This record gives sequence, structure tokens and C-alpha cells, in this order.
Amino acid sequence: IKPAIIENVGRQCGMPMGPLEVTDSVGLDTALKVGRQMSAAAGIDYNANELGQMMAWLVEDEGRVGRKAGKGFYDYNEKGKPARLWPDLNKKIDVKIDECPPEMKKELTSRFLVRQAIEVARCFEEGVITDARDADIGSILAWGFAPYTGGCASYVDLIWGIKEFVAEADRLADKYGDRFRPGDMLRDMAAKGEGFYDRFPPAGTKVKEAA
Repeated sequence: IKPAIIENVGRQCGMPMGPLEVTDSVGLDTALKVGRQMSAAAGIDYNANELGQMMAWLVEDEGRVGRKAGKGFYDYNEKGKPARLWPDLNKKIDVKIDECPPEMKKELTSRFLVRQAIEVARCFEEGVITDARDADIGSILAWGFAPYTGGCASYVDLIWGIKEFVAEADRLADKYGDRFRPGDMLRDMAAKGEGFYDRFPPAGTKVKEAA
């Protein structure tokens, strides 16, 4: 998919920055290190997959480490603002799609938002988050999750509904990989008809009994 499509749909689905600009802001060198460490922990050779090879090419061969260096996925101007997507990205990308019809925009939007919500669900499952409000506020203020949704927890509860969200995540996992696959907690919530605000209500609020 053409990089400009990814960035434009990212903004159109409500995020203040597209995914590539966010990665530039974090630092491509940081993303490369994290990718290698997480892959090693999972017993995967990060350098053998296309993403790992591209990130290594950008950082180690081209010296493009992100906004802090004035060059990453984007070229940045003297004020640190993105001037343009780096044209040479196409050297490592076999662009097969350079237009975005409505069906593709809908699919990309789902991929962007569902994937983030899956990670937030894992934070609940691991006990990192215990209050649905924290997930909503944190996801919007910390990394720019689409504000119109109310945040990741409300996105699942109100935009989809828990059963429909789990079904959509399974569909995406079947098509694009297990990074979209819902965990046991989400499946249990779907079976009981519990949203995040039912299972993880604001502190001091009694947990709602599932119907």
C-alpha cells in the first residue's frame, strides 16, 4: 500500500498523526531495537522478515532515525515539521495499491483502531490497567487514539459492542495475522455480554452483573 494512503487514512480515522509520523516521533532506532528484542523473546528472527529488513535499512544503512534527526519516514523542515514523505521509501516497498476506494478506507480504519484496542485489552488482562476510564483517557492523550471514539475502551463498548468487536478482531486475525487475535479475557467478556465499563468500572462503582 502506498505510504501516503496509510498516513491519510490514519488521520481521517481520527488520529492527529498518521502511523508513520508517530513512529518517526518515537524514533525509528527505538522502534528497531524494540522490534528486535520482542522478536528475540518470541523466538523469531526479526532480521529475516520484511519489516525488520526495512527498519534496519532505514536506520543502519540510511541513517534515518526519525524526527529528532530531521529524517525518518518523513523529511522534516528546519522547524521540525514534516515536509514530505521520503520519496526513496519506494525503493523498499513494492507498491501494488496507489488508490484508496471507500471499501479499503473502511478496512484500513478497522485495522488501525482494532489493533490498538487489542493491545489495550492485553493491558487489562495483565493487570496494568484496572479502570476503563484510564484506558480511554490514556489512549487519547498518550498516543493519540481517535478522540471521537471516546478512547479504546469506549471504542469497543460503544462503537462496536463486545461481541461484534471480538468477531471483527477474529476476522482481521484470520486475514492479517494473530496480532489481531482476541485473548481469553475478551472472549470471556463477549460470552458474558460484558463491556469494559461493566468489567472494569470506575473506582468505587459496583461491578455490573452480566445479564
